[in-house]
Amino acid sequence: MKWASALYGPEGLGRGEDELERAINECAKQIKRDIEKPDLLIGFIAPQFIDQFDDVPELVKTAFGAKVFIGCSAGGAIGGGKEIEHKPCVSFTAASLPDVGINAFRITKEQLPDSDASPDSWIDLFCVKPAEKPAFILMPDPFTMHSDDIIHGLDYAFPGSIKIGGLASGANEPGSNVLYLNDHTLRSGLVGVALTGNIIVDSVVAQGCKPIGKPLKITRSKRHILYELDGEPAIMSLKKTMDDLSEVERGLARDAMFLGVVMEESGEKPKAGDFLVRNIIGIEQNSGALVVGEILDDARTVQFHVRDAATSADDLRLLLKKYRDEKLDGTADGVKGALLFSCLGRGEYLYGRPNHDSDCFRDYLGAVPLGGFFCNGEIGPVGNKTYLHGYTSSFGIFRQK
Repeated sequence: MKWASALYGPEGLGRGEDELERAINECAKQIKRDIEKPDLLIGFIAPQFIDQFDDVPELVKTAFGAKVFIGCSAGGAIGGGKEIEHKPCVSFTAASLPDVGINAFRITKEQLPDSDASPDSWIDLFCVKPAEKPAFILMPDPFTMHSDDIIHGLDYAFPGSIKIGGLASGANEPGSNVLYLNDHTLRSGLVGVALTGNIIVDSVVAQGCKPIGKPLKITRSKRHILYELDGEPAIMSLKKTMDDLSEVERGLARDAMFLGVVMEESGEKPKAGDFLVRNIIGIEQNSGALVVGEILDDARTVQFHVRDAATSADDLRLLLKKYRDEKLDGTADGVKGALLFSCLGRGEYLYGRPNHDSDCFRDYLGAVPLGGFFCNGEIGPVGNKTYLHGYTSSFGIFRQK
């Protein structure tokens, strides 16, 4: 197994047809130093090339000759250890995958099974069996695909499989994003691949928050409405947590407060990485209950969270170090490649400089080929379930069995 990635988008890169071809050919030139003909090619194209979106499959076919090509439009691209945002750029990640099955697919909203359908309906839709232990890479269009329905359906039918990915970005209206599947340019639905055989796909999902206060138990809730924590009104628990914060943390909490829900109850004090972090959307006026961006259950453990650049950086480093030390026994020698699906709200907007998450990844896992893009939503697991996230960096990390 071998992976390679390339990113092209210097300041002088324009938007003309020849510029797009030049960028694609330059990426192909870089990748072919390591992989002559990829089994799998994943590409991301900046929206500045919207007038040439339809030309991409033919240009890619000529430049790379890959067996399977998937990709999408991207508000920013990642490759070769670098990140480019809000500028003309293209990124490609290629893989040579001997003894790996690559099942590429395109799904539309109309093809999705009903909510009461059996797992077999989902298995038939993706033409791969749970016994093959597939790993999924998903790229939905946010305007035309209900991503949560896809994620829940895949978890239902393939509970032991990793699902990672990101929502196509760069557009502000339906029909302006693009998806690619081999020779096809698509404006709706979802594209992706299911990988089987001699491959392991690990995930690291950094939600960029840190817990504040203490863990609390939900004692009364109804779907998205949180009424009570530890037997008292949720708003009072929030106020007590705020009162105990430092001045800096209080400022962060005033800007944006989140609720972390422990995914796997163990009886031990939860720590960073154990939570699914969701927005506190508002306060219900009549009851003073908190409205949370997640369906809640009584008796679950939760903890309030805050986010800023420093806490986000600390969270990512903690999780990458934990992955390297615990999953890889302290060495990244077996890692062959990786994909990064990062929120448009991270990058330079959050950190004030480019390449932050790529640099952090390299600090802990070395010079592993890393490609990806800045998404309108990130897909990755927390605990034993898969979720659609925001403000998150979701890594897919590839190894041989």
